[in-house]
Amino acid sequence: MGTISNDPPATLIQDLKITTQNVSLIFPSRKTERKKSMFLSNIDKVLNFPVETVHFFPSHEDFPPHVAAEKLKTALSELLVPYDFLAGRLRSNPETGRLEIDCNSAGIGFAVASSDYALDDVGDLVYPNPAFGQLICKSVDSLEQDDQPLCIVQVTSFKCGGFAMGIVTNHVTFDGLSFKIFLDNLAAVTAGKPLAVTPCNDRLLLAARSPPCVTFPHHELDKFHDSNPPVIDATSEALDFKVFRLTSDDIASLKEKAKASAIGPHVSDARITGFNVVTALVWHCKALSWDNKESNLDRVSTLLYAVNIRPRLIPPLPMSYTGNAVLTAYARATCKEIDEAPFSRLVELVTEGAKRMTDEYARSAIDWGNIYQGFPNGEFLVSSWWKLGFDEVEYPWGWPKYSCPVVFQRKDIILFFPDIDDNNGVNVLVSLPSKEMSKFKTLFHKYLA
Repeated sequence: MGTISNDPPATLIQDLKITTQNVSLIFPSRKTERKKSMFLSNIDKVLNFPVETVHFFPSHEDFPPHVAAEKLKTALSELLVPYDFLAGRLRSNPETGRLEIDCNSAGIGFAVASSDYALDDVGDLVYPNPAFGQLICKSVDSLEQDDQPLCIVQVTSFKCGGFAMGIVTNHVTFDGLSFKIFLDNLAAVTAGKPLAVTPCNDRLLLAARSPPCVTFPHHELDKFHDSNPPVIDATSEALDFKVFRLTSDDIASLKEKAKASAIGPHVSDARITGFNVVTALVWHCKALSWDNKESNLDRVSTLLYAVNIRPRLIPPLPMSYTGNAVLTAYARATCKEIDEAPFSRLVELVTEGAKRMTDEYARSAIDWGNIYQGFPNGEFLVSSWWKLGFDEVEYPWGWPKYSCPVVFQRKDIILFFPDIDDNNGVNVLVSLPSKEMSKFKTLFHKYLA
């Protein structure tokens, strides 16, 4: 149970030999009537960094890469009407100093490129190849730094007739759920259909209350301190990188393990989900792999993960809300408890994090961001791309062969990716110093035995 890709695949190509043919700007197909700027919520404004995803497509007789590229270009121009903020630029409000989007219709970037390889030459698409970053156009060189687009799309053709669509967006524009809806709309418009979902662009729906009212301690957040960097902070340590693959059978076994170890009536089947059991397993392995185990058992380990607050607010936020509507949930326990507790207890601690995220808790966290400058605070963050469904988007040329973010190695972020063959399986991407990785691997296999 549970397989590991210890090393890069033998066929892993580190240079995709990309040639860029053209980089241009795409503008809205017609004038929009939005006010000059878009408010960004306290959730949005701390996410001012790029998110890169790549979507691989096999060859299609009716849609060679150059045809697909032109269709995408036309569709994107149409989409920049309902998504007019995407064609804007980030700026600080001259009066308040607050980050916002200037909806100036300055356009998004669009690049056309080619690779000297066939798609099959690239090898295992699930393995996070750093070369996938070459499928992303990170900036438009003809523009100044403060005039860079919030979104750039690159279409890269392969020798076989397949292609990759690489997209970089600033995280202030979308969270994972709203980006999936954007892709659904892109596919629909590309096929000549109406929007699949009409986007809700009103970011004021997540504005802080006036006056702000923080009613919870928010252990998952911490104010910025130079001497105590937040969880999303890079490390210069040398890291080992491994992919832990869990099949749907592995996950079913973990669910049974949680049910079998349940103590009392408070653990219900409804809480024993795939995400919760995999997260509980990863938490066990990560917390106990900490170096110097003798002094580790009294240490408190804090796990962080994102929760969609759209259905949790009163009234619920529209599911079509385009901004970031996820907040950080947490689970905390001493390493002694994590080591000795039945698996069902770890699963329950994970699920309690989401249960804690009520309307009042979410509003309190948003208000916290109006008072303090801070960021999520914990030992590590689980970033799940597992069930976002990017590979379920059907374009005129079919579904992606695989869709994934471009990965960077971080010891404080563990990523969940979908599997290319097993729809209910998951790939767990872990980066740790060598000694800790060895412990993590041992604990992982021991727990699955």
